[in-house]
Amino acid sequence: MGSRGLRLVLACCLLLAFACGPALGRVPRDLQEQEGTEEPLLDHAERAEESHEKYSHRQGEEAPASQCFRCCDPGAPVYQAVPVPQINITILKGEKGDRGDRGLQGKYGKTGSAGARGHVGPKGQKGSVGAPGDRCKSHYAAFSVGRKKPLHSNDYYQTVIFDTEFVNLYGHFNMFTGKFYCYVPGVYFFSLNVHTWNQKETYLHVMRNGEQVVILYAQVSDRSIMQSQSLMLELQDQDEVWVRLFKGERENAIFSDEFDTYITFSGYLVKPAAEP
Repeated sequence: MGSRGLRLVLACCLLLAFACGPALGRVPRDLQEQEGTEEPLLDHAERAEESHEKYSHRQGEEAPASQCFRCCDPGAPVYQAVPVPQINITILKGEKGDRGDRGLQGKYGKTGSAGARGHVGPKGQKGSVGAPGDRCKSHYAAFSVGRKKPLHSNDYYQTVIFDTEFVNLYGHFNMFTGKFYCYVPGVYFFSLNVHTWNQKETYLHVMRNGEQVVILYAQVSDRSIMQSQSLMLELQDQDEVWVRLFKGERENAIFSDEFDTYITFSGYLVKPAAEP
């Protein structure tokens, strides 16, 4: 039994002592007198008569203030009950016990409803500088080339080859083949300028992937003139654009010399297809 049990037993004993102490300590007078002198035994009737005479007062006499009564005697006074003393049980609190084993985890409860949105937090600190990104893809294309040699028609189509390079951004125009190759899809602008020959016809085409797109033409004349043609094309990746001289069904030529450049072909990207 622990210290807590011993304290409870002690409290019960104290309660019994307070409740029964006055009754146990009260001894009747006849027992006190019998302790001093022994009297002969009486029968039941004599004892009752003697007790009645002894404990009942005569007429005209007042009852002694300290006279004792039995609960069975007629006219016995009623005594008030002795109040039971109250003991504060909290003073009997025992020592703190050892911590018990951890119980099993309970079941998960139902998911609650989403709460209200919280207030906007304070602005954070400025972050550190990030690493350099990859180099962006080129979205430019432009070229401008010229020819200083004249060219006469033959019995087959001829690609006009240029010998002078003014601008050739990223080398998209191939000076050996005389063709522009599209590496940046989008919309392009092209311009062709030639000088006609006296008494000769001028007949050329701007080509795209082997197809005729536009023609540059000048009739036979007594004097030479500058003739031009321009257009815009939407090109896809690896498309080819060049200038072709018509074959020799009739006398056809373009003029130039080594001192000046009379023939030019130019083009540039207007809008890349990657842009919205």
